Amino acid sequence: MSLAAGPPAPLRLVPAAGSEYPALVRSTGSGAVRGVVGALAAVALFVLLAPALTQLLLGAVWSLGEQAVPFADYHADAVAYRTPVGVVAGHLGLAVLVPVCCLLMVLLHSVGPRWLVSVVGTPRWRYLLACLLLALPALAGVHLLSVLAAGTPPQWQPQQGAAWFLLAVLLTSPLQAVAEEVFFRGYLVQALGSVVAAPWFGVLASALVFALFHLDQNLWLFLDRFAFGLAAGLLVWRTGGLEAACAAHVVNNVLAFSLAALTGSVAEARALQQIGPLDAVFDVGGFALLAVLAWLVGRRMAVHTRAERPV
Repeated sequence: MSLAAGPPAPLRLVPAAGSEYPALVRSTGSGAVRGVVGALAAVALFVLLAPALTQLLLGAVWSLGEQAVPFADYHADAVAYRTPVGVVAGHLGLAVLVPVCCLLMVLLHSVGPRWLVSVVGTPRWRYLLACLLLALPALAGVHLLSVLAAGTPPQWQPQQGAAWFLLAVLLTSPLQAVAEEVFFRGYLVQALGSVVAAPWFGVLASALVFALFHLDQNLWLFLDRFAFGLAAGLLVWRTGGLEAACAAHVVNNVLAFSLAALTGSVAEARALQQIGPLDAVFDVGGFALLAVLAWLVGRRMAVHTRAERPV
């Protein structure tokens, strides 16, 4: 009997037909070890690269014309979002998560980055547009209800330079929100899906990591963010892609920062560390409402929830 090894198995770059989103990477043969290594590497690169890129961008701007202010002071104001440049640099720093996730997909799992987007390997643009149109009235409406319930509506008091802050938010907040979805609901869900086959594991674990990454926060704010991560993860699983989660995250962040610029300051929204139970209930209710609506629209549009066939 020959002891010679047979030819190596062909590298499977395409998810197996019938795979749900959390199992796309797992279905190509990427095992638990690569899943754990990938998740840990992703978190480490997040911690290292996002602030490094932000500081690099701020250093470049400072060197071009802000040198009258010591860089330490300039940097402190910027990362606290007390300047429009800080908003832009912070959001672009987080945008580095997209190439990080793409590289991990290719180098560690030998899977094309396009499978981070959806079970069909491409964005479902019509569904994304529908979710954006749903998210705006749903989240804005629930926010209005929470303001009315609180009985103390915020004062219309735009901060100094509000127009520049609004421009920075509108141009770069969507990049930041999409990058976080690619990282938390995209790569982490799929990497963790290689560790434990049950789809709920990646959804639950990524939501927990998402909430913990926001650092200083009281219990209600932690639960608020955990609920958002959970709702977004369930949408990704049940709709087969990132479109609905991206729409929810983009609209939520643009609304939050824009309202802050018009009623206080973006820095206050950035520094938020605690909310009350009533605010948390309304926020979670808004996320849940949007999740149900997005799921129903996905069913109506018959979006694919499983990989159809290798392409």
